[in-house]
Amino acid sequence: MEPEAGRPMDDLHQRIAGSFAAQGLMTTLGARLAFVAEGEVHVALPFSAGLSQQHGYVHAGAVASVVDSACGFAALTLAPPRCEVVAAEFKVNFVRPAVGARFLAVGRVQHAGRKLTVCTGELRAFPAEGPHYKVVALMQSTIVNVEQ
Repeated sequence: MEPEAGRPMDDLHQRIAGSFAAQGLMTTLGARLAFVAEGEVHVALPFSAGLSQQHGYVHAGAVASVVDSACGFAALTLAPPRCEVVAAEFKVNFVRPAVGARFLAVGRVQHAGRKLTVCTGELRAFPAEGPHYKVVALMQSTIVNVEQ
């Protein structure tokens, strides 16, 4: 997506990167910002045994957290300049166990309104080698613009 007039891509990336860096949970999970465009953000997550549940899969809480962040930051790309965003609600469908060497959370804006933004997200699991992935979770999220 092309940046809006008067809103250079560098400024957009800085806005998202600054907000992402302020999130302690993403640091704790080992997540990093991988891609930023208007209406879409990707968050990379390497596998870590510290994120696993009792069967060795990445824990649903970690999955939900990283996809929630991807959706929230996607919403932030379209939020007014003096606004931050918070999740109002989300639903996650876990479609298969989160097994992989690395993961990518993809958040996309489906509708950006004045106060509410609706996003969809997915978590992709990648093997140690190769570009092929399997979707392990799907999210529908409603994000609220909050004036600062």
